[in-house]
Amino acid sequence: MLQNHHNTGVNPANRAAIFAALGDETRLALVAKLCVGQPYSISRLTEGSHITRQAVTKHLRVLESAGIVHGVRAGRETLFKFNPEPMVEVKEYLDQVARQWDQALFRLKSFVED
Repeated sequence: MLQNHHNTGVNPANRAAIFAALGDETRLALVAKLCVGQPYSISRLTEGSHITRQAVTKHLRVLESAGIVHGVRAGRETLFKFNPEPMVEVKEYLDQVARQWDQALFRLKSFVED
């Protein structure tokens, strides 16, 4: 069982939203494009893709509601930029889970070997 889920600053509902947002192949591809650091317009994100602008917009809204990206109006279009903060917080959570599993496996190994 996870101990003290408040250590990372991300509550369980927010973590679930982040994992759900990242649980889609298209959204993962969008995050990968946005990770380079520069903001992209929806039309630029759809270049070379079979995905419609409307579909990309829908996926970006999911990522935006999870805090992974944010959009900024620039004239007539919105530019989307990657926000690494939720990813850092989720990584810290996964590191905590990994430590707890390591401890549980060590206790099991000690129990079996004694």
